[in-house]
Amino acid sequence: MPYCNEVSQKSALHPKPKGLTLQYGTAGFRTTASHLDHVMFRMGLLATLRSKKTKSTIGVMVTASHNPEEDNGVKLIDPMGEMVTPEWESYATELANAEQEDLCTVLKDIIAKEGIDVKEAANVVTGRDTRPSSETLSRAVLDGVTCLRGQSLDFGLVTTPQLHYMVLCRNTDSCYGTPTAQGYYAKLSKAFIELTKNAPRRTHDQKRLLVDGANGIGALKLREMEAFLRSELQVELFNDGSSGRLNYLCGADYVKVQQKPPQAYANGSSTQYLEDVMKVTVCCTKTGVKHLHHAAQEFDVGVYFEANGHGTVLFSNKALEQIEQLAEDTNASDEKKRVAKLLENTVNLINQATGDAISDMLLIEAVLALRQMSVQEWDAIYTDLPNRQLKVKVSDRRVIHTADAERKAVTPAGLQDSIDALVKTYKQSRAFVRPSGTEDVLEELEENRSLNSDAEEHKHYTNTVTAL
Repeated sequence: MPYCNEVSQKSALHPKPKGLTLQYGTAGFRTTASHLDHVMFRMGLLATLRSKKTKSTIGVMVTASHNPEEDNGVKLIDPMGEMVTPEWESYATELANAEQEDLCTVLKDIIAKEGIDVKEAANVVTGRDTRPSSETLSRAVLDGVTCLRGQSLDFGLVTTPQLHYMVLCRNTDSCYGTPTAQGYYAKLSKAFIELTKNAPRRTHDQKRLLVDGANGIGALKLREMEAFLRSELQVELFNDGSSGRLNYLCGADYVKVQQKPPQAYANGSSTQYLEDVMKVTVCCTKTGVKHLHHAAQEFDVGVYFEANGHGTVLFSNKALEQIEQLAEDTNASDEKKRVAKLLENTVNLINQATGDAISDMLLIEAVLALRQMSVQEWDAIYTDLPNRQLKVKVSDRRVIHTADAERKAVTPAGLQDSIDALVKTYKQSRAFVRPSGTEDVLEELEENRSLNSDAEEHKHYTNTVTAL
């Protein structure tokens, strides 16, 4: 393999800790930042090979999202902004765990299996969050790209959805948008302003929004976006990164852990509302954006979310063509054209590359304005069943295996039977336990109509899981 000597030499500068084994999970690799330098270098190598294979720009994002500040992580982004394929996830795991002396052999095997021409050009874009370790780890990624003669572009501090957006833009010749942070801000802001023009009775209070930035990258980027939104949305940021630690007692995950449901779960009341009132198809998948994204692609309009906030809407080419044709149809009535234009701006406000909290936030604000609904009225559409979540620290989360979109525990033996027996004793009750995809913890969730007043079920359930 060309460049093998250089790979070996550079790899020695990013040594793998002896005995360390990592798994590419639902959101890439995540662990203590001090254990990731060799992984970052090797993901730079892998992203370059992926680019040569697909003849497209590939993204590498250095982030650990909701994890504590001392952690970090990395994930690869495929050409259309989606997660990398399962086959390449396996390559990532194999490459990350290879000992120094085996690294070139593993690379050669990947090249042979995928039929990659190593002389093919490669383009890799990188981004990072605000963690203290991210800049150094990002440089390790770039070292890997350079080793295999790839071209790199470092976007620096960006949100994960922004990098997904930029990858998609670069691989569609900018048809989806301009592949810069300014292009992202301009596209979303223009769509938001055009949508809210159709809600003329918006009050000053309705244009004001309080946002918890979790002391992270989202706070910085939302601050940059304010100028593009002009006076149509006044954002008041708290936990803006000026003081306080990332994700500590703030942010979406903090709220979720306090009283909100975990990943592969939708509150029973929300599912019932969607099926019985809205009359839409509800599909449950395994945890992880990659599973949700692919399921949503099966529909002309696919809306997906998981409680971590990774939600978006996907439109098929057929749906987009019909919306565009109606907007330009000279024979269509003014009302139909108006509605088509609303849909066009809605499409442009949504980040179809991946779930995006900023995009989702603006979309919700626009919909509430158009429907002239307050947050209180929105909340009153249905009532969530009371629920509790608990995270239990374990040495090996792989002790539990699940099925049925991670709603049934297959192992250890007897756990699901015990949970089912408990559930039957309470009205409108459900309970799940699953291994986290990003931390060595087990996540428990229980839900029933009387949960708020019944601490005994919570105690029984927790004791059952802990014992098994």
